[in-house]
Amino acid sequence: MPNHIDIPGAIRSLEELEDRLSTPWEQLIEGFGRREGDVMILGAGGKMGPSLARMAQRACQMAGGRRHVFAASRFSDAAKRQALEACGVHTIACDLLDESALASLPAASEVVYLAGMKFGTTRQEPLVWALNAHLPGLVCRRYHDSRVAAFSTGNVYGLSETGRGGSREEDPPRPAGEYAMSCLGRERIFEYYSRAAQLPVAIIRLNYACEMRYGVLVDLARRVLAGEPIDLAMGWFNIIWQGDANALALLLLERAATPALTVNLTGPELLSVREVALEFGRWLGKEVCFRGQEAATALLSNAARLREWFGPPRIDAGQLIRWIADWVKRGGAALQMPTHFEVRDGKY
Repeated sequence: MPNHIDIPGAIRSLEELEDRLSTPWEQLIEGFGRREGDVMILGAGGKMGPSLARMAQRACQMAGGRRHVFAASRFSDAAKRQALEACGVHTIACDLLDESALASLPAASEVVYLAGMKFGTTRQEPLVWALNAHLPGLVCRRYHDSRVAAFSTGNVYGLSETGRGGSREEDPPRPAGEYAMSCLGRERIFEYYSRAAQLPVAIIRLNYACEMRYGVLVDLARRVLAGEPIDLAMGWFNIIWQGDANALALLLLERAATPALTVNLTGPELLSVREVALEFGRWLGKEVCFRGQEAATALLSNAARLREWFGPPRIDAGQLIRWIADWVKRGGAALQMPTHFEVRDGKY
């Protein structure tokens, strides 16, 4: 088999990937042009933070260049920090749990909150709760005059019946495990300050952002390529192209409200693990083997509310599957960070 697939529009380099992940929607440029003040990205050194910060910077520049974008994180990866500085983002290395460091951060009219911890929760529960539920209160006090878009997770819903089409915002949370419980704690803290301090907040329940190097689709593609069995217990999932997730999160800054707005962020498709794995098998020229059977429940969200406001994602699941098949077939870079999307007991 050839080591590439003829996929129109496929992403062929890291430079092209970074460009596409950070290309702002026209709606976002228009919105940034209507508003004033700087933008602060907290927890910008993770998987989504760098491309989201670059998108914010590009949108500000395209809107007239009157606003500055700041990115705060520990920045344990110096290359990420250098790349952000090179594109005009002002970076600040700090521990956000250090209250004096947090207090010294620049003022901003809009704040995107990305800080948190998921993996390792079964070994570091106190730190998980400090980052996921204590830090939001510190941030709300520091940025009490700002608008906040705070990332959360669809994990707060728990598993739902696959026939329901995914959990909706009005469904009561049923978090399983310390990670999901601490994320619900994060939401409650933001909700408290939204009411008590009249802080406009948008709480964003994301699952799952995906790009060429990381995500549920990447996990499945690489397992198929390696000939590993595909576990079917978590038989269905949602994804969204990370570039679209970035744009929608930044658009939600304008929708931040008091009391806090809660909104699901994902793609419209309910994807079958079995069918997606078989499709990767066809693209990659591999036989696919499975383990177990699909359960009657899965971690699924319904983002119809978001699509009513902003329209559908720019990249659909079918296109993303083809792009990832091409990337994996060619030996493209990977972050080597499994999503563990198949976990059903909430223990990460």
